[in-house]
Amino acid sequence: MLDFRSDTVTKPCNRMRKLMAEAPVGDDVYQDDPSVNDLEAWAADRHGFEAALFTASGTQANLLAILSHCERGDEYLCGQQAHNYKYEAGGAAVLGSVQPQPIENDKNGTLPFDKLAAAIKPEDLHFARTKLLSLENTIGGKVLPLEYLAKARQFVDQHNLLLHLDGARAYNAAVELRVDITEISKHFDSMTICLSKGLGAPVGSLLLGDTAFIARARRLRKMVGGGMRQAGILAVAGKMALTENVDRLAEDHSNARYLSEQLGAIPGFNTFIYPVQTNLVYADVADHIDIKAIANQLKEEGILFSPAHKCMRLVTHKDISREDIDTFLQRVESLVG
Repeated sequence: MLDFRSDTVTKPCNRMRKLMAEAPVGDDVYQDDPSVNDLEAWAADRHGFEAALFTASGTQANLLAILSHCERGDEYLCGQQAHNYKYEAGGAAVLGSVQPQPIENDKNGTLPFDKLAAAIKPEDLHFARTKLLSLENTIGGKVLPLEYLAKARQFVDQHNLLLHLDGARAYNAAVELRVDITEISKHFDSMTICLSKGLGAPVGSLLLGDTAFIARARRLRKMVGGGMRQAGILAVAGKMALTENVDRLAEDHSNARYLSEQLGAIPGFNTFIYPVQTNLVYADVADHIDIKAIANQLKEEGILFSPAHKCMRLVTHKDISREDIDTFLQRVESLVG
């Protein structure tokens, strides 16, 4: 099966499965799981934070972050295209009574500081209290520049806000920028890292912050049903992902650029209006091409992708090779022709 739908579809390799089978475990709700404790302590130190929390998913980690930073009746600023605003079922509003205030992202994924400043509510009983700015890196495959992150830190300090990073693909950003992850993490009060996307673990995300923040998040994790028991089976996979699967993300980025260039050479596919920075490829497909029929045919052949005429997304990851991309391209071209 060749699956271009997302980097969430990666499978654990044999070495990772062996580590999982042999993982020392305990009850993590009691904080007795040695593998979870090791991952959390290591991750906190590695990324420059006081503490870390292993969570079931990036959605859960973002929810815990927003609810730990904000109280009922507060609001957080974020992008109109932010995952924790658009794709996480309104969790902060539904479960925490925290109001999102979305700002339209610029084309490069950043949020303009003048619009952010205008959205901050004054100290007045009529308004929600603005407490937090949430950024996402990467966002739509775009990498936020380091100088922008530094300015964001200055902005929140100036306006007495907290700064959170949805870092689901933060390591893709670090690899593309050719910097250590701490050059990104150092700007933030809290940060999430997804272990089950390009890094290749089967389950889990990390939430990072100071000790008091993580203590609040741990209680909230229990509240939303995220207290896992012998979770060390998953934690060892997460640590392997962080220690052994980072550098290879550059291969995904190279494969994505190749896929974009070659797909864009097929008549009816326009990829050149969507420059590739990391592992996400986008294409506009001409109306005369029955892209859904092509997707259905390729599914029968064991090739999966999500069809769309506007901004169709394909994702490269560790289970997609250059040869797999060529197979996909050859079949698409033959069906278009």
